[in-house]
This record gives sequence, structure tokens and C-alpha cells, in this order.
Amino acid sequence: MTSTYRIPMSEPDLTDAERSAVAAVLQTSSLSMGIEISRFEETFTRLTRLKHAIGVNSGTAGLHLCIRAAGINPGDLVITTPFSFVASTNVLLYEKAIPVFVDIDPLTGNMDVKRMRQVIIDLLKVGKSAMNWLPRSGVKNPGTLKAILPVDVFGQPADMDPIMDAAKEYGLIVIEDSCEALGAKYKERPAGSLGNYGVFAFYPNKQITSGEGGMIVTDDDQAASFMRALRNQGRAPGDSWLQHSYLGYNYRLDEMSSALGRVQMSRLDDLLAKRERVAEWYNQRLSLVAEVELPKIIATTTQMSWFVYVIRLIPGINRDQIETTLGVLGIPARRYFNPIHLQPYVMEKFGYRQGEFPVTEDVSRRSLSLPFSSVMTESQVETVCEAITEALKRGKQ
Repeated sequence: MTSTYRIPMSEPDLTDAERSAVAAVLQTSSLSMGIEISRFEETFTRLTRLKHAIGVNSGTAGLHLCIRAAGINPGDLVITTPFSFVASTNVLLYEKAIPVFVDIDPLTGNMDVKRMRQVIIDLLKVGKSAMNWLPRSGVKNPGTLKAILPVDVFGQPADMDPIMDAAKEYGLIVIEDSCEALGAKYKERPAGSLGNYGVFAFYPNKQITSGEGGMIVTDDDQAASFMRALRNQGRAPGDSWLQHSYLGYNYRLDEMSSALGRVQMSRLDDLLAKRERVAEWYNQRLSLVAEVELPKIIATTTQMSWFVYVIRLIPGINRDQIETTLGVLGIPARRYFNPIHLQPYVMEKFGYRQGEFPVTEDVSRRSLSLPFSSVMTESQVETVCEAITEALKRGKQ
């Protein structure tokens, strides 16, 4: 069915170089686990200055392998954020671990590191059974607090120094979900390189795309070897094709996707600059709209990598009505994010209710993601901003 929207929500930025690279793979007999995935992985060891990069078929797969490598077992606790795409929590549930949600910083949308530290202190001081954030049902014997899983929301790195300090102090593993933050920096260090493991993702709306795909980065030799085995049905080095040392998965990234991603990585600086330019066009125009709050960037510590452009409407504006009106005007817009603790399956499993993470719920209630990509034109941005002004006007009538 043909879309009625005048402007796409997102578009990949592809050139003949990407098409030629994919076509070249199709002229070979090696379509999986060949030279292209190794070349793609090398672009990430150079970017992050870490020893290992492990290509997988999605960011979700990458996070899941990190959970396995971290030794997180059923009932173990992992601190994370309820303001994220659901994959960052789902990978914990796959292993029957318990997500310990921490509310977010109202400016950035990232995990509030002061709240995070207090949760750790309270857990150790008071005991698991007395914690008011502990899930209400389905957990009889909570395990050990094992890890922190921060998310670099919308392309802005989480406040990683306090997270790493707490992890060191309390013996926790840090899995940095940088699936939205390829090319971002925290205090001049590449996002994804700050925790024990980092993960990137390459869905078509991301900074680069391989169609589908993800990349794990780490300096941990043992974990890297284990995750490489797990992505390939549990085959460890030395195993024959039908020998499997571990319970693994088919999380392999094919050669066509790897070739596409490799060429995209060669254009990364240009792609990031183009996305930043589009964000600046939005900032210039929407700064004049009183009902709109622009994205907040902590420039003293972070260098943004624009994944999406998300505005917040001031309190009192009906976000859902504005979203509907924009659709009528031919402009797509999406709510970003629906709180994870209020997803039906999470509520059913753990008994969460509205009001438990008020900052997350407020930010979610007022947020709206606008059309965004590196191929957007200034004229398209102008059209979107005019539609927002018109939608706000109609909302007052």
C-alpha cells in the first residue's frame, strides 16, 4: 500500500558504492562468514580503539550475547532504564533476569546516575525483599546484582563516568547499549567503548545501515571468543561443523549486509555531519515555537550523534492530538518511547503501574519524533515545521 505521507519518517543514505559492494559479494560463492564481515568488524576496532568487534544480525542479538557473556543467570538483577526501545529489557527477560529500572534525567532522557547509585546503596543496605522497585510477582528468589545496562538515548551517551565508578566500586559489569549512538563521544571517548561491552545497531533508520545488523565491541578476550562462538550456533574454535561446545544461536551477519555496512562506515563522518545539519535546521525553526521544547544536549561532556530528532511539547498540549493532526497533514510522527515498565507484558509479569517512574512517564507523554534522516532537505524540514505550527494552532481551536 502506498504511503499517504508527504515526507518519509526516515530513509537510508545509499550510493552506488554500497550497491557495487553488495553486487560484488553476489559474484562470489561466499555469502556468510567470509572476508566482508571481518572487514566490517575492523572498521569498529579502529573507531572504538578496542581489540574485538563481533558482527551479529541485530543490535538485540548483540545485547543478548553480552548478557550471556556477563554470566547473568535467572533471577539476577540488572540495573537499566525504562525509557528505551524494549530490546534493552527483553534481552534480560530472555535469560530470566530481573530488570531493575531507574528513572531518567529529565534533560537528557538517559538514566539518572544519582538515582542509580541510590538504588545500589539501598539494595545493599536494606535488602532485596524490601526494595519498592522489586517486581511484585513471579520472583521468589531474586539473585545477585550483576550488571548495569545504560542506554545512549537518541544518540547522546549516558553519563558514563559515574556509571563506571559505581560498577568498579560494587563489582558490576557494564553493558553499554550504544545502538542509537554510533559516532557519538563522551568526554572525547567513543560511545560504546566505555563499558565492559558495547553494542551498536544498523537498522535502516540508524546513522549507518547494513539493512539489519549489529556489532559488539570489547577488550575482553575471553568474552569475545565466547560471543563469537555463540553467534555461530555455539561452535568454539576447533569445533567441526557439526560439533557445538555451547548452546548457541544463529546470530550470524551475512556477507551482503557486511559489505553494505563496511562502505557505510567509510562514509560515517559525512553521514553524521549531514544528520547534524538536519537537526540544526529543525533547531533554528522550532526554537521560535513556544509550545515546543528542543532536544537538550550536554555539550560539556557529550558529542551528539543524531539518531532521531525528538521534541517535547510543553505541559498542557495534547501530544496524541498533535500526532493525529500531523498525520492528517501528511507528516508522520511517532511517540518516543512508550515506557518499558508500562508495556503490557512487563506489567503482567512484574505488576508495574503508572506513576512508578514519573520522569520517564512525563517525558514519554510529551515526546514526539519527527521525520529525520541524512537525506532530508531543508525544504522538507520547513514543511514539517509549518505542519507542527498548524497542528498546534488547530489544537487550540
